[in-house]
Amino acid sequence: MVPAERSHDPSADWTGRARNVARGVRRRVLALCLRENGGYLSQACSSAEVLAALYTGILRLGPSQGPPVPPPFAGVPGLEHPEARSGASYNGPRAPELDRFFFSPVHYASALYATLVEVGRLAPEALEQFNRDGSTVELIGAEHSPGHEVTAGSLGQTLSVAGGVALARRLRGETGRCWVFMSDGELQEGQTWEAFEALSFHGLSQVGVVIDINGQQCDGAMAGVMTIDPAAERLRAFGAEVTEVDGHDVEALAQAALAEPRAKPRVVLARTDPCRGIPPLRTRREKIHHVRFADDAERAAFAAVLPALAAESSAGPADPPEAAYE
Repeated sequence: MVPAERSHDPSADWTGRARNVARGVRRRVLALCLRENGGYLSQACSSAEVLAALYTGILRLGPSQGPPVPPPFAGVPGLEHPEARSGASYNGPRAPELDRFFFSPVHYASALYATLVEVGRLAPEALEQFNRDGSTVELIGAEHSPGHEVTAGSLGQTLSVAGGVALARRLRGETGRCWVFMSDGELQEGQTWEAFEALSFHGLSQVGVVIDINGQQCDGAMAGVMTIDPAAERLRAFGAEVTEVDGHDVEALAQAALAEPRAKPRVVLARTDPCRGIPPLRTRREKIHHVRFADDAERAAFAAVLPALAAESSAGPADPPEAAYE
């Protein structure tokens, strides 16, 4: 059996490490945005604890099988490009008892890369390739990008893919779960609701969904564009088991995600702050979906936050996870 790299018991002493990972995620993504003169910063602010909790306390994964520094893009996987690699390799091998992780909001890619660095699945040097021509460490992640299993995006199709994989795994007698990370904007898409309807119809308790409810989308605040609330009641009406938590509380996230499953998909609504940890973002609301610094003064204001973030987090990746399963 392949050893997994998390503690299944949410009461285990992992929360301090998870919080440190989250601080490192914000620090690394802010540094990338300063280097690139912009980026998807608010998404890292809101999802840092969610991704940290997933990788340190929720997901049951084996050791990474991806190279610490990803090679250049080798082409679309297929017979013509046998050397092409799926980004899922960074989440470990596909084994019957291990989980599969599906990353749906691919514009959050920088936050995922930073998480992989913080938990030791990706080398810090990999971020030097971020948003460079020919690199797999793309601004908008795809199936070949580290940590990504499928090409996804705003239409929410990843949830359907995960449901199909979960159904196939159940037919094969596999015990591993399929986890999906989503953004709240995907609840504005009709396809997402069709997927939840299918998950409920098939009783796919093997599917766990964690949604970053940061209240923002590309056109501004969700409430002013097209509200998704009451999200919990709507999801329950489609047959999901739903828990709402503070998305910056790693212990609450794990407890909700790892509660005893019933014969229905489990959804954790993580209510988050898209400006968490980086105060200058609050001066830009409600236009924070993609940050591009207006001038040198604004860039300097964001750069001034970096030393404090660095002081709060470790200088390098968090300690390598221990194998929790034999």
